[in-house]
Amino acid sequence: MNARIIDGKAAAADLRGKVTDAVHRMRRDRGLVPGIAVVLVGENPASEVYVRNKSKAVAEAGMHALDRKLPAATSEADLLELIAELNSDEAVNGILVQLPLPKQIDPQKVIAAIDPAKDVDGFHPLNVGRLASGLPGLVPCTPLGCILLAKTVHASLSGMEAVVVGRSNIVGKPVAQLLVAENATVTICHSKTRDLSAVCKRADLLIAAIGKPEFVRGDWIKPGATVIDVGINRVAGEGGKSRIVGDVAFAEASAVAGAITPVPGSVGPMTIACLLLNTLSAACAQKGLPLPQI
Repeated sequence: MNARIIDGKAAAADLRGKVTDAVHRMRRDRGLVPGIAVVLVGENPASEVYVRNKSKAVAEAGMHALDRKLPAATSEADLLELIAELNSDEAVNGILVQLPLPKQIDPQKVIAAIDPAKDVDGFHPLNVGRLASGLPGLVPCTPLGCILLAKTVHASLSGMEAVVVGRSNIVGKPVAQLLVAENATVTICHSKTRDLSAVCKRADLLIAAIGKPEFVRGDWIKPGATVIDVGINRVAGEGGKSRIVGDVAFAEASAVAGAITPVPGSVGPMTIACLLLNTLSAACAQKGLPLPQI
């Protein structure tokens, strides 16, 4: 079997186009332009790449980028003061503090300080609780992107057996909650799971988010299953050069799965597209407007 390659770039471009159209209508009809502030502390190379890609996407969508870059020595108190300023700034509809943060700053304090209505990362405890309770709220971008990618293959996820490998607060737990909301039957696997390969092989939909390069092997996958690979891992390649691989052994999995996301180029673009969608949603909610049909 040669798996269908799930085109995350095309799906992201489609979603970004719809958000852009909605932003242009909001500007034309209401005189409003959504604004997002991404706060970057320090000089983490991976974070800088993400912020640069995000800023480009924000501009292309017709939104305002109100980003703040702070030195690595920034104190926790100074960062919390900045967040308080952004919370009260009506031009800022979304706030995202890029992780990881320097060791002198407690990320949980920072996340909790963000106004939940502007928490476009979906990490605030209130938004986490709303997701777990099945209530509307801002949802983490990568998990939302995973669901949308799965829906490019399956019109409905209802009744599917879904297995999530990884239980992080950023991906594993929230994507499991989203799958429950889609009426899938969900198993979350982790380092203590017994006979992990057998559990994975039950899955109609397998989402790998464990942070270990090529951890999920081809013989772990049910023939015809849909595989969403969230992993981004840099490993040594030929000639001393590094290469990027996912959490799934792609070549092996492609011979068994029905559909699979490539790494890189699928979940990453969808994450940024979902960030734009969350910012639009936050702006509409703050202004008492209905969310445009996307």
